[in-house]
Amino acid sequence: MTGSSSASTNESHSETSSLKSESFLEGKDTEGVVETGCLSIVVLGASGDLAKKKTFPALFHLFQQGFLQPREVYIFGYARTKLSDDGLRDRIRGHLGGAKGDSEHVSKFLQLIKYVSGSYDDGEGFQLLDKEISEHEISKNSQEGSSRRLFYLALPPSVYPSVCKMIRHFCMNRSDQGGWTRIVVEKPFGKDLGSAEELSTQLGELFEEPQIYRIDHYLGKELVQNLLVLRFANRFFLPLWNRDNIDNIQIVFREDFGTEGRGGYFDEYGIIRDIIQNHLLQVLCLVAMEKPVSLKPEHIRDEKVKVLQSVLPIAMEDVVLGQYEGYKDDQTVSDNSNTPTFATVVLRIHNERWEGVPFILKAGKALNSRKAEIRVQFKDVPGDIFKCKKQGRNEFVIRLQPSEAMYMKLTVKKPGLDMSTIQSELDLSYGQRYQGVKIPEAYERLILDTIRGDQQHFVRRDELKAAWEIFTPLLHRIDDGEQKPLPYRPGSRGPVEADELLAKAGYVQTHGYIWVPPSL
Repeated sequence: MTGSSSASTNESHSETSSLKSESFLEGKDTEGVVETGCLSIVVLGASGDLAKKKTFPALFHLFQQGFLQPREVYIFGYARTKLSDDGLRDRIRGHLGGAKGDSEHVSKFLQLIKYVSGSYDDGEGFQLLDKEISEHEISKNSQEGSSRRLFYLALPPSVYPSVCKMIRHFCMNRSDQGGWTRIVVEKPFGKDLGSAEELSTQLGELFEEPQIYRIDHYLGKELVQNLLVLRFANRFFLPLWNRDNIDNIQIVFREDFGTEGRGGYFDEYGIIRDIIQNHLLQVLCLVAMEKPVSLKPEHIRDEKVKVLQSVLPIAMEDVVLGQYEGYKDDQTVSDNSNTPTFATVVLRIHNERWEGVPFILKAGKALNSRKAEIRVQFKDVPGDIFKCKKQGRNEFVIRLQPSEAMYMKLTVKKPGLDMSTIQSELDLSYGQRYQGVKIPEAYERLILDTIRGDQQHFVRRDELKAAWEIFTPLLHRIDDGEQKPLPYRPGSRGPVEADELLAKAGYVQTHGYIWVPPSL
């Protein structure tokens, strides 16, 4: 089954459902549209860290802004832990981040939450969950089949098949009256191509593709969502965005701390599976894709798949791996661990637009700074009459986090009587330009998209397969010990060899220029 597979019965009225959902979410009545049934949001793994720190706070912020109306929404937590309703509410209360004086919102939100305890592979718990959901739907006078059920799996992927089987057998919307059942699954979607395809097949036997939302929270970040607008709504980018003008593109993720208690989990996956194969590769797709036919989710995802299918196999000489000194001191990490905590990988796209332009994906832990950014470096100016080449090239930088910003590095005349040049920037820093505007958290936006039935910012099955096809050979070489990480000092830039690979790929580092976020 592929991303273009036909919608299931529950999704057959998807356009109508989407319109109804938007009407409900915006608190408006849409003339001529039958009122939608109530919405039940089920958070599976409700007692875990992800649910407590990300999922429930995102739901609270949607509630706080009026996107979730108490008259129609109810939230169910499900996990193995024995807890009361109040027990779960107490666990998440401190993570909701309500402003001072906002205790009323917090209290009202917590009253929407009910807890059900049960196993992930036994029907009894899910029958009880279905009973609680049905009672909520009846209390809201929902017509059978018109209600909406959203299941958020804040769980390890190992239990996805059993949980989805239980949902399919016991918790589905009864019939098609404009309602739906949707499943949200978190990464990692497998560990390589084989395991990812096995997982996709297991889920695909239970749900149709339009019901499955594979969430990658990077696709919900404000500046990632801005990429298509920047590229296709601004005339001056159109002729520049190609191999004739761009020398290289970097997509970077840096953390200034190590695994911090997650050593055992991280050691099973490593930095490529954890960050590069999903987050950074998704950003690459948006940077490199062609203009879609429209903004319909399938048209956008079609173009992303074409990019992934155009990526050439990764050469060993285009990879530098690192592992920070002290990583193996964690008792949960094997003394013989070959897991990289740092990687620089050069990808090459074999198509008309990008032939010869290296895409450098770089991610690492325990480095000298914390940031995520896209850095587009342009080629040198031909016939440099100002002799300013040594000062650095033009760059367009999109700072994803922290201090969201985008800026263009330019060479300008240095103020004064001499005709000398200096590097400066055209700067759009969000904190300064959009003062008082709340930038939504990625999870808020993506959960809202799920309710609205918009799959634009979610990973389709064929997209997932193409992504794993790129990285699986490299990952197997690492797993088999054929490619080993180099040691690097915590607080450094990573292995020196990584900077040498950057230079070999054509990146020219600017010396003497540092971008400073403008103060308010």
